[in-house]
Amino acid sequence: MKKAFIFPGQGSQFSGMGKDLYDTSDLAKKLFHQANDILGFSITDIMFKGTDEELKQTKVTQPAIFLHSVILAATLGDSFRPDMVAGHSLGEFSALVSNKTLNFESALKLVSKRALAMQKACEINPSTMAAILNLDDTVVEAICKEITADGHVVVAANYNCPGQLVISGSIEGIKIACEKMKAAGAKRALVLPVGGAFHSPLMETARVELEAAINATTFNQPICPVYQNVTANAVSNPDEIKKNLVSQLTAPVKWTQTVVQMIANGATHFTEVGPGKVLQGLVKKVNSTVETTSA
Repeated sequence: MKKAFIFPGQGSQFSGMGKDLYDTSDLAKKLFHQANDILGFSITDIMFKGTDEELKQTKVTQPAIFLHSVILAATLGDSFRPDMVAGHSLGEFSALVSNKTLNFESALKLVSKRALAMQKACEINPSTMAAILNLDDTVVEAICKEITADGHVVVAANYNCPGQLVISGSIEGIKIACEKMKAAGAKRALVLPVGGAFHSPLMETARVELEAAINATTFNQPICPVYQNVTANAVSNPDEIKKNLVSQLTAPVKWTQTVVQMIANGATHFTEVGPGKVLQGLVKKVNSTVETTSA
């Protein structure tokens, strides 16, 4: 029996997140204050008392989810003994702190840089994402390829679970794609309320910016493998982890494939560390027999 700890990405934020940790743990309080100093603004005020609108700002959302996850993991003490870790998109940074590849300060700086770089890329290329439900992955991929060949960027971005694939691309491309997906038999093709085409070639400027920051950051030997979004495989080599983390911004999140691989490698229990229960639901849709819990 192996324990897998998994970390959520953007979209799991809520007003009041992390306040219980701040109120009950001296370690959490210390880390939250440290985060305010590193970021140069009081993210705790926005996390604990901010409106949903304030929490939706990319420069806030990504560090907030990261902080909730890594500080929760830090407060688990001896009960946090992962055999393997993984994170969905942004959650990969939380996973890399939890398995000691990155220290808290370095990772938070990278997350902040990533958020700002992605925001900038969204402003350069207005773009969006859409969730495609109950359509075979190969059909979704073929339609994306066809639209891209016609001059509109559309790609498969998040392989969340069987029957749920999120696509990413230009606003016009996504509009065309949604119509074609429905015509091909998709149960739903739903444009998502996001600021841009994450995990697509339209994030290239952000990838270049983040690459410089990642290459300037020390990555340590992890205490257990991380299953990375780009490959869906177990990785322990710090240089390989770096390379995959850079590629992640413009490559798809292979979450379905990641969960399948973790189970194949012995994972029987998945614990979600951070806000919400989204990943537990996705894991159950990949394999209903494994155990899932919140930290």
